[in-house]
Amino acid sequence: MSRDHPSQPPREGQSNLIEVASRRDFLKLSGVGGGALAAGAMGAPGLLYSAPSRAVSTNARIVIVGAGAAGLAAANRFSRRLDGAEITVIDRREPHYYQPGLTLVATGIWEKGKTEDSNDRYMPNDVRWVKAMVEEYDPENNRLVTDEGDTIEYDYLVVATGLELRFDRIEGMSADLIGTNGIGCVYDTPDNAQRTWDALEPFTREGGKALFVRPPGGIKCAGAPLKMMMITEHRLRQQQTRENSDIKYFVPGDGLFSQPDIEDYLRDHLPNERGIDINWHHQVKAIDPENRRITFDSDEEGEYTEDYDFIHLPPPMSAPKPIRESDLAAKEGPYADGGWLEVDKYTLRHKRYSNVFGAGDVCGVPISKTSASAKNMNPVVVQNIIDDIEGRECSAEYDGYTSCPLITEIGRAILLEFNYDLDMVPTVPLINPYRPHWVGWVMKVEFLQPMYNAVLRGRFA
Repeated sequence: MSRDHPSQPPREGQSNLIEVASRRDFLKLSGVGGGALAAGAMGAPGLLYSAPSRAVSTNARIVIVGAGAAGLAAANRFSRRLDGAEITVIDRREPHYYQPGLTLVATGIWEKGKTEDSNDRYMPNDVRWVKAMVEEYDPENNRLVTDEGDTIEYDYLVVATGLELRFDRIEGMSADLIGTNGIGCVYDTPDNAQRTWDALEPFTREGGKALFVRPPGGIKCAGAPLKMMMITEHRLRQQQTRENSDIKYFVPGDGLFSQPDIEDYLRDHLPNERGIDINWHHQVKAIDPENRRITFDSDEEGEYTEDYDFIHLPPPMSAPKPIRESDLAAKEGPYADGGWLEVDKYTLRHKRYSNVFGAGDVCGVPISKTSASAKNMNPVVVQNIIDDIEGRECSAEYDGYTSCPLITEIGRAILLEFNYDLDMVPTVPLINPYRPHWVGWVMKVEFLQPMYNAVLRGRFA
């Protein structure tokens, strides 16, 4: 499917414009040849997932910011597909966390260690790894500055930083509170997930009042708050404490899930089959941990408080501070508030800086922020940068594919797969993609992690 994409407007204030243009033109010319002819013969879209017949020769400087799932996958793909490129990954983090497994840790299904790994196991040998964090982006001059004070120049930049948990947007809340005073938050690290289980497990044995919150705006794995709530409800039934427990779910708007068929399912299933009270148009304003009290701002009730015995409290999320305070962030529209990277949703190319691309959670695109999204973004980014090096227009497009194994109880899950159009695009045959099934559970707990590890090595499209 072809799309018309706006051309990149000229930018002012670029003192080294002639030098930059000359270098990029040279890179494009140096890549033109057999590869370009092959692309024309085969059809560019067909190249997206097929194994390249040869490595593209280039001396392009490619900088990848972030060594999470998106960054490592991009580094490995570039390493195999380019010959002579200078590839740099910038990220201080040495541990690597399997974040899709954190919900299983936070509900006592997995041990924490199953989600812990190390980045050096997946970093290509020919890639320069700068163990620092980016403090400043200067896209006008094709360079960035690390928090160690080093300036790094690039011909192409791939932003794969992930996102930032904004605990500062909830008065009285911090990451240090997770695991204390009945507070849980599954996101970000295995330690957060383990401490969430430390708070949740005694609650399931005793029962009481549990609150589950969906924060406003774009968040990582939008299904995680729902999964935490439904598994908790199942745990209460297992412990025979469900009858003396009250479960409430708070959402900032008037929807539960973006995919309309699952939205309809949840609107019926949660209140009518699970006895869960849904509260619309609520946002958390503050928390009083010692008194186990939360303050909401509601469209109908205004500001009011609720007591709790357990609360799952993910904060709002945004792009990391260096991105949202840079010229790379969206300045207007739906992605401006979170400072998300301003990219074309199909090519993943920045709308104002044509040599900048994005992959993963940091991108301002209208689809869920999941590892499945990052998996399908990476081939697009890599192919489109190679197209640019070889003097072609971007040929690859991301259709918004994302996946969420929505666990409804221990042993059953809905294997959701959909795209920008919110159409279901199931890849596993003979499974109803609209209802819980044991196969969805087995996929989640047995098969997805090995697939994820293959993605990190750039081996799985």
